[in-house]
Amino acid sequence: MSKFWNFVFFQAGWFACVLGAAHQQDLWAVIGSLAYIVFHIWRSQAPKLELSLLLKVLSFGIVTDSLLMYLGLVDFKDAWPSPYLAPAWMWALWLLVASTLNSSLSWLRGKLVLGVVLGAICGPLSYEAGIRLGAANWGSGSQILGLGLISLIWAVAMPLFFYWDRPRVDGALVKNL
Repeated sequence: MSKFWNFVFFQAGWFACVLGAAHQQDLWAVIGSLAYIVFHIWRSQAPKLELSLLLKVLSFGIVTDSLLMYLGLVDFKDAWPSPYLAPAWMWALWLLVASTLNSSLSWLRGKLVLGVVLGAICGPLSYEAGIRLGAANWGSGSQILGLGLISLIWAVAMPLFFYWDRPRVDGALVKNL
């Protein structure tokens, strides 16, 4: 799939999930996003590696967003599948982000400092946009603290995701070096 269409589907999925959550109608947005993710994996040059990357990013996202909820910094409007975990529409967003790493965001690979800076800026902007569109609220904690922690999370996340996706070197090849 072209980088352009990957970007378009990411944006469409982001808006569908956020606006769906804001209006308690996120089921179809999640299903549509997951359908795109299945198509994305199917079209990938290395489907098993792509699936592995997506599952790592998803795990990271569930843990970090659940932590933000637990700390009272972000209050997501939907509690499905559990009041103790970030909602499923956020899971879909993390999968959508992961789908961009080998496509529309591939230009960022190998640019560690730029990844940190863009993650630290764009991550919190995305959360703030979702909150302003009505998908969540800032919790009882400070909005500034929440934005700062989200900035830190995303500053770590972007380089980490590309690290997880680094090319694997075959063991036999290493022995010959």
